[in-house]
Amino acid sequence: MKAIAFIFARGGSKGIPRKNLSLLDGKPLLAWAIDSARSCPSVGRVIVSTDDDEIASMGRQFGAEVPFIRPSYLAQDGSPEWLAWRHAVNFVQTSDGPFDTFLAVPTTSPLRSPEDLERCIAKIQTGCDAVVTVTEANRNPYFNMVRFDEDGCVKIAVETGRIIANRQDAPPVYDLTTVAYAVKPQLIMTANDIFDGRVKAVVVPRERSLDIDTPFDLQFAEFIVKTTRPPASPSATIGL
Repeated sequence: MKAIAFIFARGGSKGIPRKNLSLLDGKPLLAWAIDSARSCPSVGRVIVSTDDDEIASMGRQFGAEVPFIRPSYLAQDGSPEWLAWRHAVNFVQTSDGPFDTFLAVPTTSPLRSPEDLERCIAKIQTGCDAVVTVTEANRNPYFNMVRFDEDGCVKIAVETGRIIANRQDAPPVYDLTTVAYAVKPQLIMTANDIFDGRVKAVVVPRERSLDIDTPFDLQFAEFIVKTTRPPASPSATIGL
């Protein structure tokens, strides 16, 4: 049974207004997510969950389904996305029956590759409830991150009881990314958080894990695309 890819794109955003429709190499971030999901052989459907009519229209233009409009109470700044996931799973299961794998493909990681998504789908078949994507962290709490104590002094954030003289000796740690999340629908419907289940991870290279949250992030992504990738084809740009 093929996975269903879901793209959650609400209309409101603070860091970058209308972020989901912001252009990267002439194509909206929403379309980057749709294209990567549609390029995966293991994905059978691509569904956009949004509260916004313009985003819904753009989603359909780029080949996604928009079978429902997300309720406004699930699209506020403080609305937990987990509940939007649950709403989407419930809609699909009610209208079309059970499905095997839920794949969230956030718009904020446009530099992902379809291979990253395929690896997540394959990993969740290895005996776990969910798969997250991670990348090697730039900083390490066992070596070069500190915390303040009650006296205002600083100490290594996580102490091991032994001297760690260089980064290579420190236990490896990873940053969570927004490249993708593969989850069993049952976990979404019964748990309160993804880490309530048994979670595995797929490691993604840093160059594919950029998370766009600020205008600078978008400018940096544009630089990466312009210097490392061929330009988008005319048919992939808005209005064509």
